[in-house]
Amino acid sequence: METARNTLVMGVSLKEDRYSNKAVRDLRKYGHPVVAVGLKEGKVLDVPIVKDIPPGIRVDTVTMYLNAHNQEQWEEKILALKPKRIIFNPGAENGAFAKMAGAAGIETMEACTLVLLHTGQY
Repeated sequence: METARNTLVMGVSLKEDRYSNKAVRDLRKYGHPVVAVGLKEGKVLDVPIVKDIPPGIRVDTVTMYLNAHNQEQWEEKILALKPKRIIFNPGAENGAFAKMAGAAGIETMEACTLVLLHTGQY
């Protein structure tokens, strides 16, 4: 059994066909605690979608579903969380932010959270 990883999902959609929504559902299916941040408040399964990163949260992994431009407003807050890693999903690649994270000692990867989960690599 793999260890549960507290995960912050950035860019969560209420639309069930969106990969960010599927990621929240699959993370919960695999037993990972999730904080979901999106433009619109709502819920995915038992996970509320909030519009801002809650203060004081501890996360192991941040998984990005925002494009590079939309990540800019979140970069400092995410770095301040000191996650172990940031996953840049397809369409969310951001070399400049990855470089800043790496300089802060945070592992970064360009990968698909869904694939990582389904192949036991998460």
